[in-house]
Amino acid sequence: MEVKSLRILVLGGDGYLGWPTALHLSRRGHEVSVVDNFTRRHYDHEMGVDSLVPIVSLQQRVRRWEEVSGLHIEMYVGDLTDADFVDRTLRACVPEAIVHFAEQRSAPYSMIDRRHAVYTQVNNVVGNLNLLYAIAEQDPSIHLVKLGTMGEYGTPNIDIEEGFIEVTHKGRTDVLPYPKQPGSFYHLSKVHDSHNIMFACRIWGLRSTDLNQGIVYGQQTEETALHPDLATRFDYDAVFGTVLNRFCVQAVVGHPLTVYGEGGQTRGMLDIRDTLACVELAATNPPEPGEYRVFNQFTESFSVNQMAEMVAEAHSGPVRIEHLDPPRVELQQHYYRAAHTKLLDLGLVPHLLEPSTIRSLLEVVERHRDRVDLQAVLPTVRWSATSSSLPTAKGLAEQVR
Repeated sequence: MEVKSLRILVLGGDGYLGWPTALHLSRRGHEVSVVDNFTRRHYDHEMGVDSLVPIVSLQQRVRRWEEVSGLHIEMYVGDLTDADFVDRTLRACVPEAIVHFAEQRSAPYSMIDRRHAVYTQVNNVVGNLNLLYAIAEQDPSIHLVKLGTMGEYGTPNIDIEEGFIEVTHKGRTDVLPYPKQPGSFYHLSKVHDSHNIMFACRIWGLRSTDLNQGIVYGQQTEETALHPDLATRFDYDAVFGTVLNRFCVQAVVGHPLTVYGEGGQTRGMLDIRDTLACVELAATNPPEPGEYRVFNQFTESFSVNQMAEMVAEAHSGPVRIEHLDPPRVELQQHYYRAAHTKLLDLGLVPHLLEPSTIRSLLEVVERHRDRVDLQAVLPTVRWSATSSSLPTAKGLAEQVR
């Protein structure tokens, strides 16, 4: 199917999802620019961890992409909390769509201490507000495709709808935003973003798609596979890593798979290749002016126990599963059923989590097993701890080294 070419600005274009998204959109014929301030790389230095798969600088990535593909990606370096930078960047690249990945995205990082909680909220909420104002002042027709999270909803004991729910109360009916029960200061920042975007659409006539994304797995896409310099991150540590990555690392090095609590926590999941497809589907099928819409961006849901068992079955050697005291305040067993039909209706063809997919992740770990730091996978941030026993940023970095 032919896709209309757009001028697309990818915010957070140096990140795990931002970089492969930029490559995918570029290869699909869109005119792509990226923005980053390299803060994600700074978090690694602060925490004393690193991506399992080595990554080169953004400048080198962009040069390599041009050599490999013959396509150019424009790069802007700056911070969204700097309103002047946001204004200048939008004037320079004149985007038709903006894909916004540029936020601190770790729940544990936001729960380290007061300073990290405040930083997360200021960085995420203020940066997003600056962006909304710049769009409203320069070109309200720009379509904002914003990365949200399924974590905004929490784990209610009813079905989760896509953004909105019809409520009948005392004989009257209305369609209202779905109730939010976020589980960390990071997830709260995403809720604030959603409310601010919905408000801006209503009062300024902006148009936006809020992608409430599940947990993404996978490290390779068609574009990143073209050259080692185009690789994206593989995070497995307890602060920024995903549970499936952590289990794969533990399986390869012979460490027990560490399940937090009972392991009944259930979350929506999707393949990294589906993230790229979802973003392009959203960008090329924009909402009407003044419309704020929500897509639940995941393809399947699994409990932590199910994921541990799938990794154990896919790994060629013996694997032991170990349950740890839960570091987070969350339900260990809960109902979880969420709607996710809108992207399917736009044409998404999902890649489902198969044993072969897990084996490909295990192979990535095997190739880079000399870079594994087992201390990094141990949970060091506890939601339920008293403030006096929470680790300081310096103390946490020392613990995970």
